[in-house]
Amino acid sequence: MVEELVAAGAAVASAGVVYVMAAARVVKQYERGVVLRLGRLRGAVREPGFTMIVPVVDRLHKVNMQIVTMPVPGQEGITRDNVTVRVDAVVYFKVVDPASALIKVEDYRFAVSQMAQTSLRSIIGKSELDDLLSNREKLNQGLELMIDSPAVGWGVQVDRVEIKDVSLPEAMKRSMARQAEADRERRARVINADAELQASKKLAEAAQQMADTPAALQLRLLQTVVAVAAEKNSTLVLPFPVELLRFLEKAQQPGAVAGPPATQAVVEQGRERLNSGQE
Repeated sequence: MVEELVAAGAAVASAGVVYVMAAARVVKQYERGVVLRLGRLRGAVREPGFTMIVPVVDRLHKVNMQIVTMPVPGQEGITRDNVTVRVDAVVYFKVVDPASALIKVEDYRFAVSQMAQTSLRSIIGKSELDDLLSNREKLNQGLELMIDSPAVGWGVQVDRVEIKDVSLPEAMKRSMARQAEADRERRARVINADAELQASKKLAEAAQQMADTPAALQLRLLQTVVAVAAEKNSTLVLPFPVELLRFLEKAQQPGAVAGPPATQAVVEQGRERLNSGQE
């Protein structure tokens, strides 16, 4: 009798162990469990940790609650200003309602991917090329709104959408390069013209100042000569006034009348300068 009781107890314990092993489930921290009993949604969503289900009758589906990074394949389209482009994007989304993500849509990842591709092509057709290149923040917001609107009913929330790259045809790249080069050349010419205008104003002021003091012109000439002679790689030609040369010729004639001592000193200085210039 005792042996029969022990055997029955062992069988019951074994059955209990088997039942616990079949019913025990572990839900990870980043997951939520959705239980379907005979095909129908059963109770609330199971939280992370250890949980029990009814074997054979219940089926536990685990839904990942982490943020999913999904690249959107490159989509080709024609912009509003008739330019063919290829645009790549990336979508960041997460599940906020595990039951809706499991029941209301067959595969929420595939659904979000297809919606992102369709919305990206729509954004390309509504935008201009300059907006795709320089005003991406506004396009990202519009693209996020277009994807998030239907995804809310699937229990999915779109966190962020980013346009990664915009590929242009080679002919368009060359045209844009020529446009940028022409714009830089235009700015360089404007800056050069502005510098010439400022320099001409300063030269006019300098000429007016030298007109009042003729000796300043001679000093400026001597400074220029010194600056040019410092290089020693060019021939320097000093101009002499024709009147000075004629005066020196008359002074060298035999019948020339000697002038005052001051005039003779000027003649001697002129001869020395002439001789130094010829050397």
